[in-house]
Parts: sequence; structure tokens; C-alpha cells
Amino acid sequence: MQAETIAAIATPPGRGGIGIIKVSGPLSIPIAEKIFRRNAAGSGSESGPVGKLKTYRLYYGRIVVPDSTITLDEVLLAVMKAPRSYTREDVVEIQGHAGPAALKSILALILEQGARLAEPGEFTRRAFLNGRIDLTQAEAVADIINARTDAALLVAANQVSGRLATAIERIKTTLVAVLAEIEAEIDFPEDAQGAFDRQRAADLLGSRVVSPVKDLIERYAREHLIRDGLRIIIVGRPNVGKSSLLNCLVNKDRAIVTATPGTTRDLIEEELQIQGIPVTAIDTAGLHVTDDPIEKIGIARAEERMDNADLVLFVLDAGGPLTGEDFRIRTRIADKNSIVVLNKIDLLNGQRSDNAVLPIRWQNQPFAAVSALTGQGIPSLKKLIVRTAVGEMGGRAEHAVLPNLRHEMALRSCLQFLDAVCSGIQDDAPAELIAMDLGESIRWLDRITGTEPSVDVLDQIFSQFCIGK
Repeated sequence: MQAETIAAIATPPGRGGIGIIKVSGPLSIPIAEKIFRRNAAGSGSESGPVGKLKTYRLYYGRIVVPDSTITLDEVLLAVMKAPRSYTREDVVEIQGHAGPAALKSILALILEQGARLAEPGEFTRRAFLNGRIDLTQAEAVADIINARTDAALLVAANQVSGRLATAIERIKTTLVAVLAEIEAEIDFPEDAQGAFDRQRAADLLGSRVVSPVKDLIERYAREHLIRDGLRIIIVGRPNVGKSSLLNCLVNKDRAIVTATPGTTRDLIEEELQIQGIPVTAIDTAGLHVTDDPIEKIGIARAEERMDNADLVLFVLDAGGPLTGEDFRIRTRIADKNSIVVLNKIDLLNGQRSDNAVLPIRWQNQPFAAVSALTGQGIPSLKKLIVRTAVGEMGGRAEHAVLPNLRHEMALRSCLQFLDAVCSGIQDDAPAELIAMDLGESIRWLDRITGTEPSVDVLDQIFSQFCIGK
């Protein structure tokens, strides 16, 4: 338990119907006793001790300035006593009107009574430090807050419920059992002779440890975009319909479209969802050689963002032949994950096949034929975007166990030591060396769940939270 009492506004800034202030720590109930006056069911009021109120109920009353007749707001107040609260400390929640002045006045009053302003993520950090949740669950709280799609929300909800931690614990249990057999043979060689069956241990580690660890690593590589989102950049020479394609993808007139080449001179970003994946689509200035200083800036920005994109949509004009600019752009994106998008197929009038304009050497990469004007081919393009960027996603989101980048890096480190363990068993290495590598693999798993947390890691994780969480 923490000695200090913390408080913060837990709802977003701005006007609204309800605003919430959270208080956690040993002074939370004494502070509430000083500033809360409960209204009885009838007309009068009662000022009985807040600590006598039943937990997990809302009580109607007023926030008052002690030793005065000043009322700051009419509120609902809830008391949650340790250890049955989010932080496993005494917690008070005050629900008032969400005007900025009202909430700030109540918060200032609470701070005057001995609490301090909470740091970003400090409530969840206390929940972790007090043993209510592990580190994967704490990270999932932030994922729920930041989820942009239903699929991302379902994955985060799974993690909050402890599904990833359970998978890690299952792997760790097997490692601990094998390590115990090795250490018994090391410490008691005469009594435990034969306790460590190397072949049995190798089989057990392969099926119950190495394979699940690899599965989690592969799942991150395959599906992390569900959580992290996909960045798509639309490129091509001027007037091939890049802005029209953006408008068609997001289903609104986001970018200005004219027949004049070079209309788009700066980056235009828009958010959308494709099959449950949050996508940021970026329209760019037409890539070509120009003396116009403004166009040059737009082109430079486009090329800079191209380097950081997850997927490039390379747009061509079906209404005319390929140009030198098309070939130069194709060379520029040769090492990028990309889709060739043949736009304006409504101009073909069935006279030739959609990909007839493509050189043979381009026809072995992902390709879509669309009309941004009519919408033809857009649904197929969206499916191709997911297939190209993510591959075939395994399992349904509501059942998924999806590591984040921190977990994936720890799993890779764990796997390195597991490889050393398996090699040591195969090469008949000394039991002491195998035990050391097993211990290191266990420690990497513990870092995922926070059994062995480092202060730097905790600071980095919880700094991403808002102050009221």
C-alpha cells in the first residue's frame, strides 16, 4: 500500500453531463468526511461519517468547503474500501457536473485537504504494485482506452481478463518443473539419480514451451496491426486519381479533386477501418520532376512518409500508357510492401483486360483494378490491403491472445535461452549450464507479467496513461 493519497479528474476535459474525480489512498475517506454532506431521502441533510456508508453504492449529497456555508456542487459519491477496489486501497469516487470550473474546484479542495495530484497512470500503477493486476493487464487497460476498432477492443478485453498472463504462466510452469528436476540432480546427485531424463525434458520443452513461445511471436508479427493500426500511403504521378481513391476508401469528400494536375500539394490523412483494423490513409502530392517550390516540399514530405508506411498503394491510370514517372516511382518503392492499383478502369470500356497495361515483371505482385469514380473494385481492394499487410489472421479477435512489442521482444530473448537449453540437452552439456539458461528463460517470462519489474519499464508503460487512470 502507498502512504500518499492521490486524486485526479478521471473524465476528459470539457463540458458534459457527468465528470468524475477519483481519490485513492489512506486519506481518501477522511477527506471525503470533511467535504461531503449527504442529503437524506427527505428534505434535510445528514452529515454522518462517510466511512459508515456502505461500499459500492452511490450516495447523493453536496461538496462543501469545510467551516463555511459554500457549496461547490451537487454530487454522487461512492466509497470502495481496501482491498476491494481498483487500486486495493481505500477509494472515493465523486460524480459531479462536468463543467471545467466545477471539477477543478472540487479537485483543488481535495488537494488542500492532504491529497496530491496523481501522475499519469498512477491509479493503474498502484493496482499493479498492490497485486490486483499483472503488467500485461495494466498495459491492456491502456489498450482499451486507445482501441479504435471493435477487434482491438476485444483483444484488449481478453488481456485485461488475464488471458495472455495465463498463457505465459502455463509456459513458465513447465519450465519451473524441468528446472526443479535439474536442480535436484545437481544438489542431490545420489538421491536424485535419473530424475532428470534429458530426452523427456527435450520433448516436454519442445511441445509445451518452445512451440507456444514461437506461436506468440508469430501472432505478434501477423496480427499486431489489430492493435497498432496500419499506415497506408497513396502514391503516383499527378492526376492518376490518388485523391479520388482516398475519398472512395473513406467514403467522403476528404480531398479536393479537380482535373488539374498537382491539385494536392500537401499530405492529407484520414482514419478508417478495414475488417476491424484501424487504418490511417495518406494522400500525397503527385510524384514527378518539377520546378515549383511548393510542389517540391509536398513531394519531399510524401517520400519521407513513404519510408515509414506499412503499405504503399501505387496508383496507375488505366486511361493511358505508362510513363517514365510511373517507372521511376516503381523503382523508388521496389523494396516496399506495396499494391499496384490500376485506377479509372471505367475508361477501358471492356476493350482490354485490366492488367494489360502492366509490364510482365509487375504482374507478380499484389494488384487491384478499381474505379474511384464508380466504386468498382474498392471492396476487393480493401480485402487485398488486409491480406497483403497482415496475411490470413488466425482465430477470432474475441479469443485472441495478442502480445505487444514489449512482450514480443521478451519472448524472443526467452527463445534464445530456450534454444541454448535444447542444444545443451542434445550435446549432453553439464546440468549446471542447462539450469542457468532455463533460469534466464524464466526471468524473461517474468518480465512480461511484471514479476521482476524494472523501474524504467514501469515508468515507460504508465507514462502513456492519462492522469485519471
